[in-house]
Amino acid sequence: MNTYEVGQRLVELCSQMKHKQAIEELYADQVDVHEAMDPAAMGADRPEAMKPNGLQSKADLLKGCDFFFECNEIHSGEMEGPFPIGDEFVVMSSIDVTSKAGPMAGQRMQMREATIYKVDNGKITGSKFCYHYPGCM
Repeated sequence: MNTYEVGQRLVELCSQMKHKQAIEELYADQVDVHEAMDPAAMGADRPEAMKPNGLQSKADLLKGCDFFFECNEIHSGEMEGPFPIGDEFVVMSSIDVTSKAGPMAGQRMQMREATIYKVDNGKITGSKFCYHYPGCM
């Protein structure tokens, strides 16, 4: 798949709440991940495998996905894109969640972010999550 096709498939799967399938199908074995959130704000209960920045294995990404969905009640979500440029594409996403754990437990939040994905040989090899949420920086 080319960059645009990878982006289309990612949006298709994630829009159906099939995030783990998207990781298994579209991600390389190692992905360079960068989060805007300060690691300390992620809470002490996050799995050790969930590094906020740097190379992560596909197995660690799957653990992080499980952790996110276990710690949050999802009310709705939406994805827009992909918007490709060369070997990268951007996806805009929004999600309405209530946190079940950590310092935001019980609080409903509407979050919006832009994510920049890098593709190499038909697989996602990098992601940069761009957002700002009060209390998370």
